[in-house]
This record gives sequence, structure tokens and C-alpha cells, in this order.
Amino acid sequence: MRNVLIPMFAGYQPLDITGPHEVFIGANEAMDVLGIDADRYDVQLVASTLEPVLSESGMRVAPTETFRATPNGPVRILLVPGGRTTRNLGEHSEMLEWMVRCATDAERVASVCTGTFLLAEAGLITEQRVTTHWAWAGLLATRFPRLRVDPDPIFLVDGKVWTSAGVTAGIDLALAMVEADCGASVAQLVARHLVVYLRRPGGQSQFGAPVWSEATEVQPIRDACDLIHRSPESDLTVASLASAVGMSERHFTRIFRSEVGESPARYVDRIRVEAARSILERETTGLAGVASRTGFSSPETLRRAFHRRLGISPADYRRTTTLTPSKNTTDHKPKHEQGTS
Repeated sequence: MRNVLIPMFAGYQPLDITGPHEVFIGANEAMDVLGIDADRYDVQLVASTLEPVLSESGMRVAPTETFRATPNGPVRILLVPGGRTTRNLGEHSEMLEWMVRCATDAERVASVCTGTFLLAEAGLITEQRVTTHWAWAGLLATRFPRLRVDPDPIFLVDGKVWTSAGVTAGIDLALAMVEADCGASVAQLVARHLVVYLRRPGGQSQFGAPVWSEATEVQPIRDACDLIHRSPESDLTVASLASAVGMSERHFTRIFRSEVGESPARYVDRIRVEAARSILERETTGLAGVASRTGFSSPETLRRAFHRRLGISPADYRRTTTLTPSKNTTDHKPKHEQGTS
């Protein structure tokens, strides 16, 4: 068995635990379906007692072991979730001691989201290149200045240390581990059953982060933002936007930057990339058509914007976000359920 140990603590983020848990258990089922003879995953949820543990959103999950128990065999993966209390480092002394004991001989030491704070506090990471949820990357770098914190990737691997970005990135992390352990066909089948991306490359940007911004209360700027979102293919120069909302170009640019946090041109660029990304995920439209529909003057302009914003080309993005059947998995049913035609 591949032992996977996941510690639990009051205030954990539920999906940081349930997401990877479903991937590893799903991998066991996928190996059964595909007839693959390989070690199965044994996932253990570990806490200070066997009483259900309250998450940050109110969900209670019962652990299967306590920190005092000895792992049943070698630890293949120690996976530490994030959560609201991970930044309160003084609250987790018993768990941190347990993590150090387990990590000594573990094949992989991993974290999801702000679980990276706990790895650092336990001394399990010191100078590695790591990532975490983009919103907490600055605090992580400040508290642990020797770490090389990169807020952009979905997940990073540095030696035996695997760290991932926020929440759903834990699923990507677990899928990558399954692929490394069991092969692409198993990881692909798990992804298809979970209805998630087959595989987002670890170095790929945390796509969602750049497009999250608070709506401004200044009505002309709100109107301009609405226009940009509604019609990214339109003429969205500063002159056009300012005219549309009845402001001078200079005044519009100054207020827009103050309210939104960046220039109109940069905002338009990232909304257009987001619009193109959505088309690439849902349609087979050629890159020229995607560029035209999202306001880019040419496929090359679209490609440069994608690389600048997301660190990946539009073609590669489409390939990694399209769930194509594996030649090894047919229609992903056990043989007795497959047709004979």
C-alpha cells in the first residue's frame, strides 16, 4: 500500500482534504478498472483525537487515526492541508511534532494552499522553491524569508517537497502524484470521473487570481468595466472608453487606475485573455477566430498575451484543458460493461 497521511486540525479547509482524498481513492478504483497491478493508496486522516474535526466552513470530518498512532508501514505521502488557522502557528505544536516524525522517511512531503505555512513552521522546508495560495504568498515570504516563494504556479516540486496553490490546486497536485506513481491512463480516468481538467501543468499560472477584483462604486468606471467584460472584441482604447462614459481621457485614466488598481490597457488585456481562455476551453475555434472574437489583432498577439499572463501558449492551454479519451481506457468501463461491437 502507498500510505498517505493527512493531518486534520480545527479550521482546516475541507476541499484541501476531500479533493486529494477523492483523487487517491479514485486512483485505486481506476487501477481496478484498467487491470493495473500496482500498489494501492491507503489514505489516513489523522488528528489529536478520533472526534470529528470542525472545518473553517462548519463541516465536521472524523479522523481515522490519532497523532499518537504509529503509521502502518512506510509513509509514501505526507500531505498537509491549509485553512484559516494555519497562520496561527502556535496552535499546532502536537501536529507539528507528528509531522516531523512522519516526514523523516516520507517519500513526499506536500501541502495544499496555506498548508505551506505549517511545513515551514515545522522546519520541513527551509530554502526550497514553494508556492501557496496567491493571497497569502506575501505573508509566507515575510515570515519565512529564506524560502523562495513563487505565488504564480498551480503547484511546484522541489526534491521530495510538493507545494500547491489554493483549494482546487490540491486536486491537480494529487493527480500529478497519481500520474507519477501509476501512469497517465490512471490519472486521466480519475480526472474524467471527477470532471476536472485532465492535467494542468504545475508551472501554469493560477489562472483565476488575476481576474478577481472588487467592483468599484464609481459609476462611470463600473460602466467602463461592464463594457470591457461584455464586449472584449470592441474598440477598447482609452479614448473610446472615456468617451463612452463621458469623461476626459486623462481624468478617466487617473480614476480608473485609482479604483481598479491598474491602467485601463492592462485591465482590457487580462479580460481579453480570460475571454479567450473560456473559448479555448469550450470550443474548437481556430486561433485566428479566437483572436478576432476577443479583440486581439492577430493570433500572434493572442499568443504573446497568453504567455505574458498565463505562462503558456493558447495551443498548449487548449491541449491541457481538453479531456480526450486515452487510447488505453476505451470508454472507461469495466470489460463486462463494454459492448462487443
